[in-house]
Amino acid sequence: PTREPIDPVRYISNASSGKQGTAIAEALAQLGARVSFVTGPAEAADPKGCAIIRVMTADQMAAAVETALPADAAIFCAAVADWKIANPAAGKLKKDKGFEAPELDFAPNPDILARVAGLGEARPALVVGFAAETENLLDNARKKLARKGCDWLVANEVGADKVFNRDATHVVLLTRDGAEEDWGEMSKPAVGARLAERVAGFFAGKAQP
Repeated sequence: PTREPIDPVRYISNASSGKQGTAIAEALAQLGARVSFVTGPAEAADPKGCAIIRVMTADQMAAAVETALPADAAIFCAAVADWKIANPAAGKLKKDKGFEAPELDFAPNPDILARVAGLGEARPALVVGFAAETENLLDNARKKLARKGCDWLVANEVGADKVFNRDATHVVLLTRDGAEEDWGEMSKPAVGARLAERVAGFFAGKAQP
């Protein structure tokens, strides 16, 4: 996840554990890839064999990704907050004025996936995005794949008892040429290994899903 500050002690975030991103990075490293792992404050242990780049906010993550380029492949599994507080308070917000809730002005965060997918000649040869949806999984995933301009998109359904902080997930892999493949229920390490093999196959000239 990323953390977007409200004041020095509060922030906006989400329930992502980082397990899936860690599993993918470690699987790629095991196949011999040189991996730069840009991570927010995840609960999961760092992936072995990777260069770890720690960030907190979406702006910091965007800068770190830019610094990590050029790359052959870019995989965007982070749960980046869509919005941030436009002007975080310099000091802790207090319960003054009869305990009225503060008014928070939101601003959009950078769209890191779309930015990298649209780089032109500097674009990685393979750009993989993720979609976490609470409803209409495939319809929303297809729209995101087209909107972001990535090559592949891994879609999964999230909710109170799904994906976040669990060790298993159910994903569908979509590709820019219209292919869709339901991988069924798998452990996150198994998803990481399967996706890493697909990435290796892409660069071996065997990109199928």
